[in-house]
Amino acid sequence: MHPRLLHLLLPLAVTARDVVFPPVSGVQSPFVTSGDDAIAEFPEPNAYAGLTTFANSPFVKCLADGEVEKFDIAFLGAPFDTGVTARPGARFGPTGIRQGSRRISAGEAWSVYTGKNQYLDWAKLVDCGDAPLTFLDNTAALRQLDKAHKVISGRRTNSSTYTTPRIITLGGDHTTTLSALRSTHERWGQVSVIHFDSHIDTWDPKVLGGGISHYAGVNHGTFLHIAHEEGLISNSSIHAGIRAPLVRPKGDLRNDVRCGFEIVRARDIDRIGTSGVIEKIKDRVDGQRVYISVDIDVLDPAFAPGTGTAEVGGWSTRELLTILDGLNGLEVIGADVVEVAPIYDNRGETTVLAAAEVVNSLVTLMVDRPVKT
Repeated sequence: MHPRLLHLLLPLAVTARDVVFPPVSGVQSPFVTSGDDAIAEFPEPNAYAGLTTFANSPFVKCLADGEVEKFDIAFLGAPFDTGVTARPGARFGPTGIRQGSRRISAGEAWSVYTGKNQYLDWAKLVDCGDAPLTFLDNTAALRQLDKAHKVISGRRTNSSTYTTPRIITLGGDHTTTLSALRSTHERWGQVSVIHFDSHIDTWDPKVLGGGISHYAGVNHGTFLHIAHEEGLISNSSIHAGIRAPLVRPKGDLRNDVRCGFEIVRARDIDRIGTSGVIEKIKDRVDGQRVYISVDIDVLDPAFAPGTGTAEVGGWSTRELLTILDGLNGLEVIGADVVEVAPIYDNRGETTVLAAAEVVNSLVTLMVDRPVKT
């Protein structure tokens, strides 16, 4: 090398920044300061260690025989997707939603909007894991889910004032909501359903299922019709975000009215805004206990591609969260987020992150308004 070139390179070597590593202090965890003796301690929470539960909540074997740890609100996975009419994959939804919630934890969940932390309030939240469902027989699987809901909703609460646990179901295809509504009816009586979806899901089983068999007629597009037939829901229910095409030009909407529903269509938000949507929903269910069911396909595929029956022209994640937060004050006795199919999600996990935040909003509604049986 020419001596002049060597002279130019030497100052670079002299002035290069040295990388100095700090002394190792036991097990390091983000945002946690450890002492000298921390090598014997495992700091909590840790989003990347241990079982993946929703929002790093304690895991409780809620379906075990005998007494279990008391709780007030439970997360229950429903790994079922054999009631779909389009793409399967939602049986992996519960795992995906929990994956999307890894960064949520009780100590770091203070809302920048309200200043509250629903995980450090009065309610004890636990994750019950997934209901053990067969994947070979829909009828048997739904009976198993019925039983799981019955057992969990019959557990003792941590609160001495509010004595019936409430359940947030992680789906699973939308057929699983039928089991949840059967459970809430047994504990709370008839409820108004606030149904966020791109599809009405009140189709007559003879129309969606073809009348081939009773078995074929129980699916993710008919469960609200069946819930109405069983007397589980009141005639003050409402859909929000509807935009998918109908099977019949008039018959589907007439049947929807018979099932007790009004409709807020997806494009209504362009005219009345999120505040108008909130007002319509609250007016419709005024004075009623409610069950909130969120099909993730209420969101536009740009925000939630990981679902089985995506429909373009939907709401944004921010719009949905704003509407959900605006439902504060309602007596929410049960809820779910369904139709999350992680296999169709993107590398950024857009869908499961959105689903986890929706569950987070549902938790807030439940904690903010305790309900007596």
